[in-house]
Amino acid sequence: MQKIITPVLFILLFTFSSSAQVDSTVKQKAATSAEQKNLIKINLPALVFKNITVQYERVISKKTTIGLTVRMMPKGSIPFKSSFKDLLDSANDKEQVDNFKVGNFAIMPEIRFYLGKKGAYHGFYIAPFLSYAHYTAELPYKYDDNGTKKSIPLSGSINTITGGLMFGAQWQLGKAVYLDWWIFGPHYGSSNGSISGKQSLSPSEQASLKSDLDNFDVPLVKTTNTVNASGATIDFKGPWAGVRSGLAIGIRF
Repeated sequence: MQKIITPVLFILLFTFSSSAQVDSTVKQKAATSAEQKNLIKINLPALVFKNITVQYERVISKKTTIGLTVRMMPKGSIPFKSSFKDLLDSANDKEQVDNFKVGNFAIMPEIRFYLGKKGAYHGFYIAPFLSYAHYTAELPYKYDDNGTKKSIPLSGSINTITGGLMFGAQWQLGKAVYLDWWIFGPHYGSSNGSISGKQSLSPSEQASLKSDLDNFDVPLVKTTNTVNASGATIDFKGPWAGVRSGLAIGIRF
């Protein structure tokens, strides 16, 4: 009888031990997944334009996350300059765009709603967002003074506040690696700011520069200007629109 009981006890103990290990592994994975609420990402295509865009995302419920995106771009030529020039009619305005240098810093909070069964960090999502951006600008503005080409160095900044809606999708590539496609994120709002330059100007130069600035046209934005003997100022105010897009890779932790 003892010869039968001993193997049976051994089998029962082995089965219980294996079951406990499996159950422990499942619970450990679930706990690990629950603890990994954070995801940090970088937008890869933006790097081509010397633009560093980093996003932090955190789970707040089964299908909802909150996020914060920070974008930094050192001063340089306008992105998509050729496309921007196509919107201008004047040859002089197109020449000004060639000389225009701009840098920017932006911060964009958002909330994401994932629509798939897997919940947060998986599948298609929609994300309302806000954006505050600070642009620094530098322009050696060229103008014609009675047949003589002259210029005045202008610099300053423009601030924009917009709101929009992002449509995107996210996939898990590995244990903690994710790919986030920002498909289409239109946003719209307002802008204001100014650029100015100090330079001694003769009456002839003031008249020529004033005439030139009065014809200076920037799509969407309304501009006004002031010219006097000590320099010039261009004020910008009006609507502002843009589109967010990108392909970001990130690590969950």
